Amino acid sequence: MRRPSFGLKVFDVPIIVLAAAAAAAAGFAVYGGRAASVHLEIEAPGGRWVYGLDTDRTVSVKGPLGETLVEIHDGEAHIIESPCPNQTCVAAPGISRKGEWSACLPNEIMIRVAGDPDADGGLDAIVY
Repeated sequence: MRRPSFGLKVFDVPIIVLAAAAAAAAGFAVYGGRAASVHLEIEAPGGRWVYGLDTDRTVSVKGPLGETLVEIHDGEAHIIESPCPNQTCVAAPGISRKGEWSACLPNEIMIRVAGDPDADGGLDAIVY
C-alpha cells in the first residue's frame, strides 16, 4: 500500500506567505484604522448634521412630530427620546460602527455612522 505524498514544492511556501500577507492586509484595510475615523450623521427634514463620536453630547433634532433626542456617549449614538407612538427607535440598540444606522421613521429622523470627512480627526460638528 502506497502512502499519499504531502510534500511542498519549491514555490508553495512563498505563495502561502503571500496569500497570508494579502489576507492580513485586507483585514486591516476593512477592520483596522483609528476609532476616530467615524462620525455620526443626523438627517431630518430641517437639515443634516455631522458630529464626532468621540465627544459625549445630547442633540435635539426637530421632526414633524416634535423633538427627538440623540445621545452620543462613549463612542456610541442612540435615540433616547422621541414623540413617535411606538418608540421602536428608543428601544433600538446604540450604533458605533461604520455602516450602522437607526431611525425614527414617524418623526423622519435618521442617524448613521459614516467615515471621517476630514483627515485630521478634529471634527466637532458640521451643518449642511
